[in-house]
Amino acid sequence: MNEDVRSAEFSGMPHLAGVDHSMVQLPGLRMHVAEAGRGSPVLLLHGFPQNWWEWRDVIPALAAHHRVICPDLRGAGWTQAPPGGYTPAGLGADLEALLDALRLDRVWLVAHDWSSLLAYRLCFAHPERVAGYLCIGAHPFIRFSPRLLAGMGAMTFQTVIVAPGIGRRRLASDGFARSLFLDHTAPEYRWDDRDLEVFVSRLREPARARAGVALYRGFILPEEMRVMRGGYLSQRLETPTRVLYGREEGIDPALLGGFERNADDMRLEVVDGAAHFLVDERPDLVAQRALEFFAAA
Repeated sequence: MNEDVRSAEFSGMPHLAGVDHSMVQLPGLRMHVAEAGRGSPVLLLHGFPQNWWEWRDVIPALAAHHRVICPDLRGAGWTQAPPGGYTPAGLGADLEALLDALRLDRVWLVAHDWSSLLAYRLCFAHPERVAGYLCIGAHPFIRFSPRLLAGMGAMTFQTVIVAPGIGRRRLASDGFARSLFLDHTAPEYRWDDRDLEVFVSRLREPARARAGVALYRGFILPEEMRVMRGGYLSQRLETPTRVLYGREEGIDPALLGGFERNADDMRLEVVDGAAHFLVDERPDLVAQRALEFFAAA
């Protein structure tokens, strides 16, 4: 990496041995991409409010067998944070443009949190481009039950984020940003302050805090409502898919059944001792399940 580029565009970038960094020019967006390893390509998509560093403990194991590609999605990490484009169409176009720019006809896909829905949308629209998908989080084929409301109390932070004039300031404040991690992790897990700083520090930039608000308003909340209304129950998932869900995530795992009616090849595993940030809490399991899945296909 050119040192001038590093200082100008990658200020504050954490170091991980064996990982190279580049900026990829997409239509209307300069996207940061971290890469490691060689072999069949694996695309890792981070959640909110994280960036490529979410995969720090997964990359080495996968890179021993695959070319691992970890983009910072629009507005996150070291990718540009323009004011618009945080919609299903806009973010989907980013993802397809990245595959085209890197000349990736077909990839293995691993995604967490909101990007898991972005990944499902790619599988629906272009199944030929995804060899298999490992989803970290809930799937979109949930059928509404009043029991889903039991977990809504833990989601009140979302109303703060989208509140006019408040959300941006709250996201930029360390206390609120850190609570997004500390309040949604299994009790036995302890965050490393250095890792938290990698995530929280990016939100101190006003443009990235605004991007977080735009992401919730334009993608996360509309997609959550679509799932709750059964908006994906008419879709058919052809892509071989495996789902890892933390038992302490919030939704009763018993409510995640019934996906067989919508998926050709999908299996769910509930992970004990993990909550929302399963990639951070159990990176060993994520890497193991990914490698097993990719090798068996």
